[in-house]
Amino acid sequence: MGPWEVVAALVAGVAAGGINAVVGSGSLITFPTLLALGYPPIVANVSNNVGLVAGGVSGVIGYREELKGQRDRLLRLGSASVAGALAGGLLLLVLPAKAFQVIVPVLIAIACVMVVLQPKMNAWVAGRRETAHPHGGIWLWLGVLAAGVYGGYFGAAQGVVLIGLLGIFLDEHLQRVNAAKNMLSLLVNASAAILFAFIAPVDWQAVLVISLGSTLGGFLGARVGRRLSPRLLRAVIVVVGVVAIVKLVYG
Repeated sequence: MGPWEVVAALVAGVAAGGINAVVGSGSLITFPTLLALGYPPIVANVSNNVGLVAGGVSGVIGYREELKGQRDRLLRLGSASVAGALAGGLLLLVLPAKAFQVIVPVLIAIACVMVVLQPKMNAWVAGRRETAHPHGGIWLWLGVLAAGVYGGYFGAAQGVVLIGLLGIFLDEHLQRVNAAKNMLSLLVNASAAILFAFIAPVDWQAVLVISLGSTLGGFLGARVGRRLSPRLLRAVIVVVGVVAIVKLVYG
């Protein structure tokens, strides 16, 4: 990496860490940035995953007050996140690289649609809260497992998926749901990162830069992210997602 490439990756890491703490979908910033810097898709994906773990830690610390009282629930759901992440990471490494280039644009497109529809998802979630299962139930566990598989394979917008699932099945304030989302996303990224560190083509220079940026971004996102315009955040994420799709399909 040259100086300007380091700056670009660092800024992307700050943005991704902040977005992940507040919404999820930070990979839609860092992943296409690494692609634009010339990294192959698989290398960009695994390096991005490992680099965003630090930002996940800072985001969880920033939401520590909202995590109080959720220990038992997160232990139960965390087992699904870890199992799903390992399965998704293995799929990424076992399937041909060409499969990733075909599958990921579709996943990014779905993620962008979910980001755009998030306000309607939240409204639907609010309507379901009165009848939510107090402990989440088996369907939430299976949903978190599936989100973990997705997160281990690619992961952009897994936070949006988790917020939707947790909000539907749990009778909790949205901020506590978001805190739980941050913890489960961290477990997914950390589990996949451990796997990738041993058997995947990780670029550790990119990891270091993304880690530094996402750590700062995670703290900033947890601190001031709620004040940002959701409409603006969604617009930025969708634009970057479209750029990533174009880069993967035509690059």
